[in-house]
Amino acid sequence: MVKILHTADIHLDSPLKSLALRNESLRDSIRSATRLAFARIIDSALAEGVAALLIAGDLYDGAQRSAKTAAFLAGQLERLQAAGIAVFYIKGNHDAENPITGEVALPDNVHVFDGRGGKARLDGTDIWIHGVSFNGRQAPDSLLGKFGAPVPDAVNIAMLHTSLAGGAGHDNYAPCSVAELAALGFDYWALGHVHKRQVHSDAPWIVMPGMPQGRDIGEAGPKSATLLTIDDGRISIAEVATSAVTFLAHGIDVSGTETDDEIRQRVRNGLINPIEGLRPSDEAILRLTLAGRTARHWQVLRDAEVWTETVTQVAEETGRLWVENLSFALEAPAAAAETSATDELGRLMAQIATEDGFAAQALTEVEEVLSQLPPARRAELLPDEAALSALARNLAETGANHLFALMKGASE
Repeated sequence: MVKILHTADIHLDSPLKSLALRNESLRDSIRSATRLAFARIIDSALAEGVAALLIAGDLYDGAQRSAKTAAFLAGQLERLQAAGIAVFYIKGNHDAENPITGEVALPDNVHVFDGRGGKARLDGTDIWIHGVSFNGRQAPDSLLGKFGAPVPDAVNIAMLHTSLAGGAGHDNYAPCSVAELAALGFDYWALGHVHKRQVHSDAPWIVMPGMPQGRDIGEAGPKSATLLTIDDGRISIAEVATSAVTFLAHGIDVSGTETDDEIRQRVRNGLINPIEGLRPSDEAILRLTLAGRTARHWQVLRDAEVWTETVTQVAEETGRLWVENLSFALEAPAAAAETSATDELGRLMAQIATEDGFAAQALTEVEEVLSQLPPARRAELLPDEAALSALARNLAETGANHLFALMKGASE
């Protein structure tokens, strides 16, 4: 029986896009998260007694030079070398643009495949590892033609950094289909590039392990590497947890609460579930929503900033949870009468917000504000054409709700 660990998209020293600049208590964890995730991969490889570690691209994040990163990487790989564990590594698009990958003297146990492709035998086994690296930052064409034929009467594992037929939010690199991969006759495809874990096939195995450490709420949930167990030529797989900081979207229902104390207690109780899902040393960054019907509906919306600070402090009291963003999806109790002048004004604002003339004016004003932003920030807010209209509608709705809450909260 032989075990092999498969990972990809480590993105060493990639900045986690959340609280790093706003929360000093969390800053160290944020900065070291990708390194800690990689160290956990090494820990798991040693604990499981694997014969090899496969890194299917994007070990690094970008073109920044870092002697500390180079020293960290060499030290972790030397831990595997001391245990007799081989490392097979293909370069992805981020590695190809990083100068360190060509300058660091990696330990002798590391086999780096080049852009021409090739294969290497795992010592003492009938297992062959095949791989092709990126030659540059982009690979717009398929790389499948660079793979040789599988070795007969052996277990053949192929490593490829690819978007397959396209992954949301990922550049379309080294495109190919699951059917094309399956037709080449390999027993296991160790993929990388798409950050979400997905097992595309089990005959043969075609596995995208996902990244080992999420970097923002778009990469939410616990992350992992994939452990292969090869027994008498048959392959089975399992997930191995890796992430040190987990991004989570979490909702707390405050329905039926009638006092602020009850809401605060509901928040404390509602934060138990995220903690129970973490390992003892892990932390989580939450995008939190308070929802439900409560008698304090308007007062909470009116005092949204106070409640944001309150909920943030309650989360931080756990020592493991941090609130990145708090939103409200609260409703007034169903029995509440909606006949006041304030209510009538609220209905009028909601009606105006749907009119074409108002929408056009809002769009113009939002465009004017956005034009003052740096191009990179503007691109983040407006990834496509529809995003501008959606942003304008959201800002108008949020503003109207906030103004309504101020008036309603003051009148009740």
